[in-house]
Amino acid sequence: MSTTVTIGPLYRADAERCAELEQLLFAGDDPWSAQAFRDAVTSGQAYLAARTDAGLVGYAGLAIVAGPPQAEAEVHTIGVDPAWQRHGIGRALLAKLLEVADELRATVFLEVRTDNEPARTLYERHGFEIVGIRKRYYRPSGADAHTMRRDRRGD
Repeated sequence: MSTTVTIGPLYRADAERCAELEQLLFAGDDPWSAQAFRDAVTSGQAYLAARTDAGLVGYAGLAIVAGPPQAEAEVHTIGVDPAWQRHGIGRALLAKLLEVADELRATVFLEVRTDNEPARTLYERHGFEIVGIRKRYYRPSGADAHTMRRDRRGD
C-alpha cells in the first residue's frame, strides 16, 4: 500500500469507525463502544487517528493520570485496521503519543496481553519494559496482561 498516512486528532465523528475496528481487533476482550470513544475524545486527553484516503485506519489514546513534577501517563488503546497492519501505523501512533508524554516528562505505563508478541515487541523497541503481570486482566477472555513502563524522558 503506497497511500500516505497522516496522524492527527481523533474526533467524535470517528467513534463509530473506532468501535467497528475494536470489534475486529478485540472481540473477546470487551471492545470499546462508540460512546466510550466519544467520551474519551471529549475528556481532554490525547486521542489520535491515522487516516488515509480510504478513511480512518487506526487510533490511539493516552491519558495523563498525574501531573508534574512526577507526571505519569497511561496508553489507553492503540488499534490498527488488520488490512493496514505491518505498515508502521501502530509505530507512528505510539511515537506521537510518546511525544505528548515527553513534553510533560511523564513516566508512561500500559497493559498488553501476554500473548501479543507483536505489540510487546513494538513497546520494547520504544523503551518500555515489563514491570509486572496482571492475572486475568482482560474480560471476558480472562487473558493475562503484562504491565509495562517507560521511564520519563528529558531529564
